Amino acid sequence: MNAPALSTRPILDRRDHDGVTTLTLDDPASRNALSEAMLAGLSDAFTAIAADRSVRAVILTAVGPCFSSGHHLKEMTARRADPDRGRAYFADILARCSTMMQQIVHLPQPVVAAVQGLATAAGCQLVATCDLAVASAAARFCTPGVHIGLFCSTPMVALSRNVAPKHAMEMLLLGDMVAAEDAFRMGLVNRVVPAGEELAAAEALAARIAAKSTLTVKIGKRAFYDQSGMGLADAYDHASAVMVENMLARDAEEGIGATLAKRQPLWEDR
Repeated sequence: MNAPALSTRPILDRRDHDGVTTLTLDDPASRNALSEAMLAGLSDAFTAIAADRSVRAVILTAVGPCFSSGHHLKEMTARRADPDRGRAYFADILARCSTMMQQIVHLPQPVVAAVQGLATAAGCQLVATCDLAVASAAARFCTPGVHIGLFCSTPMVALSRNVAPKHAMEMLLLGDMVAAEDAFRMGLVNRVVPAGEELAAAEALAARIAAKSTLTVKIGKRAFYDQSGMGLADAYDHASAVMVENMLARDAEEGIGATLAKRQPLWEDR
């Protein structure tokens, strides 16, 4: 009797439409865990998107009841049998995850998360890392590592850059589930929509972004993250220098001219 064939269905799906790329985490059996394969797929996808001038915005979504449960704990636990008890593997997998998260931040195109369900630990980190996030009213968020003796230290990096310190510490110290409306109040997501409408809402946001000058959006996204880690004076100096260069770009000249002439601008993305 023949052994059953292994599934070759991809766990990350990419679709492109009208300048918007949609990446869908499609491994519901693992609760869309950030496994070795998922991390590699996301990293490869972001590398390709960064070099693709036809992509003007990105949507990150998932199938199943869970957006992402975070790291693949079974994969990680299996490496405790290594001679070093998994130390080298843990360091490598966390570095790979951190690199992928930073790819999102450094991506020229804005990334919009469409969260349909539960986002926990590094899955919550993934939502916090995206530039914008739309949540279903059924979505839930948490950093529950404290319950299992593993503080969510890497998710903390993105979380603490999105919400107020005391909200971040409450999530990290208690590990409680946070409802979508509370996530909105805390600043973790931009808006909450009825269940089932989160992808359409994310698509509407992405379409609006895609209608802008890609050069202007790229300049603005980079400047936003660059200045956020600076002191006030340095941030203003940096932003002023960026704005001077932006002012000299063709699209700024066109956009200002179109505004003064009361017509729609024609972007050339330069």
